[in-house]
Amino acid sequence: MYHTIIMPVDVFEMELSDKAIRHAEFMAQKDGVIHLLHVLPGSASMTMSRFAADLRRFEEHLQQEAETRLKTMVTHFSIEPSRIKLHVSFGNIRDAVNDLAEDLHADVVVIGSRNPSITTHLLGSNASNVIRHAHIPVLVVR
Repeated sequence: MYHTIIMPVDVFEMELSDKAIRHAEFMAQKDGVIHLLHVLPGSASMTMSRFAADLRRFEEHLQQEAETRLKTMVTHFSIEPSRIKLHVSFGNIRDAVNDLAEDLHADVVVIGSRNPSITTHLLGSNASNVIRHAHIPVLVVR
């Protein structure tokens, strides 16, 4: 069905991703590859040069924690683990999804979303931001 699927996840809020897992698996079918992507917020290291070393250690800790949680998330899938690739990046989720999609020549993005509320309509959510700026189809699972 689809060969390369990007699934942005928040490893610190797993219930959002759990809903999307079955859809991503279905879309991957026999030989598709699912790329789990967790995006950590970019730091303002340029403006905090006196704290650069501490900030770098903190970012490394966050990255290691995210990678550990992504590895745990692989066990939630029923497809073989070799078909699930893990990615952790820093920055904006919208840009990270688009950059990874371009690098991998991805077919589709599958993302979990909360039910909309006045807060998400006013401030925007990660899913709506990805939808507005994606260059490939996006499936939002609620």
